[in-house]
Amino acid sequence: MRSRGGTWLLGAALGLASIGSAGAQVKTPAPAVVAGAKAVTVERITVHSPAITGNLEGNSPDRAVIVILPPGYRTSPGKRYPVVYALHGYSIGVEQWIGEIHVPQTIEGAFAKGVREMIVVLPDSKTVHNGSFYSRSVTVGDFEAFVAHDLVAYVDTHYRTIADRRSRGLAGHSMGGYGTARIGMKHADIFGALYMMSPCCLSTRALGTPDAAVEATIRALKSPNDGATLPWGVRAQLATAAAWSPNPKAPPLYLDLPVKNGQPQPDVTARWAANAPLAMLDQYAGDLRRYAAIGIDVGDRDGLKDDAVKFHEALDRYGIANSFAIYPGDHTSGVAGRVQDQMMPFFARALAFGK
Repeated sequence: MRSRGGTWLLGAALGLASIGSAGAQVKTPAPAVVAGAKAVTVERITVHSPAITGNLEGNSPDRAVIVILPPGYRTSPGKRYPVVYALHGYSIGVEQWIGEIHVPQTIEGAFAKGVREMIVVLPDSKTVHNGSFYSRSVTVGDFEAFVAHDLVAYVDTHYRTIADRRSRGLAGHSMGGYGTARIGMKHADIFGALYMMSPCCLSTRALGTPDAAVEATIRALKSPNDGATLPWGVRAQLATAAAWSPNPKAPPLYLDLPVKNGQPQPDVTARWAANAPLAMLDQYAGDLRRYAAIGIDVGDRDGLKDDAVKFHEALDRYGIANSFAIYPGDHTSGVAGRVQDQMMPFFARALAFGK
């Protein structure tokens, strides 16, 4: 099996080739505007992340972040709010992310439909190869700690939050759904509820036929930035390797590929498998039980559906309560409506709002 970029692994191993367009922006339908919806406040800020500082790819530790403040935030200056952190998918940044989920319209619509007010925070985790996979890597930077520690600390310091894990939710779509699973397993002390939308990369699968030409193209790169002109699937391959098989002794890309001289490298694919949530779940079942609620949804025409089903079934095997829905749609067609009508109400039920 090959991905659309002609590469040897990613479509088969991660399911990313089924996600959709290789472009940075996917056009998605917006739900109907809710009559009488009050305007939210949209703030664009920059958060410095010590966890990302010094990475070998040169990804900036100063990350763009969009903060959505509910209508009552300005009019009720003594009130504190729960926070939902919402993670974007591969090949886009935060500005494209809010376009795909039609923010602020969907957040305003959710509040107008009766969802209790909360703060929504959307960080940018795009990298030189188009995505961090929210992982810990000397090559990419520690984006796991950026989300779970640096970003949370900044938001709690600069906004009127309820600074308690029971009042923090973590959500994401596609690569962001993967990040929600990964970070959620490892940081149950920080977050109190999880919602995964069409999560990618829950498992690794068998290698396809190695492509010597693609391998040669990658090994000819002189710097990480030289990969910008490569096809989508090849860039996704590089992003995955940078996140899951970093190698500080292998300049200029500082990563190990899952193929060498046309031959699969089992030691590298084993490192990738160690980052798959379906393989990690057994270790973190106790942590996942700490969550007030876990939600998963996926479209019935999404190539990632089968792994989402397996993740739901794995949670069930351990008796970990979770809600699971398969809805009519592909990978992106329903995401905006799900944010408004499913994700936001989910967190309104699951998070602690205080007095």
